[in-house]
Amino acid sequence: MGVSIKKQDEKYSYADYLKWPDEERWELIDGVPYNMSPAPSTEHQRISRDIEMQFANYLRGKSCEVFDAPFDVRLPQGNENDEEITTVVQPDIVIICDKNKLDKRGCKGAPDLIVEILSHATAKKDLQDKFHLYERSGVKEYWLVFPLDKAIDVYMLNESNKYERSGLYQYPDNDKVEVGILPDLEIDLALVFGE
Repeated sequence: MGVSIKKQDEKYSYADYLKWPDEERWELIDGVPYNMSPAPSTEHQRISRDIEMQFANYLRGKSCEVFDAPFDVRLPQGNENDEEITTVVQPDIVIICDKNKLDKRGCKGAPDLIVEILSHATAKKDLQDKFHLYERSGVKEYWLVFPLDKAIDVYMLNESNKYERSGLYQYPDNDKVEVGILPDLEIDLALVFGE
């Protein structure tokens, strides 16, 4: 993905976001817009597809659902109306177990699990801005995927609602990633990073 660029210095809301051209992809973090162009690389898309397929196969017939980008996740800070929300992100992969959070526009509220696949252009935002955003929003599990290192760094919310690293998985040293919110599921890294 391209470099995240502030659109302007003023703060924006979801109402503004809905008026922007469909051919442009943006995220809003605390009212600050970030450009998500150009499209992700082929490697990024393969990794996303291979992780999502494993989630989707496991979740078939279960109550949780998996979605991939572009998929709007609105993260309110309180009980504000949709139009007043100032944070809308498009994570690479999300798992949502509470059907009440789903509507025709995507998800309103914290998903149970978010996966972000890092690139040079998005690393700082994913490692810092989104890390703190997802933590404060109550996302139970956050995965950071490092394509060049063939690694996945997994964080879980603790009792104090702070992220704790639950594991760093690197292929081929580790061949499976344990999914914290779905204890009987392991993601096969050979299917994600194998040649």
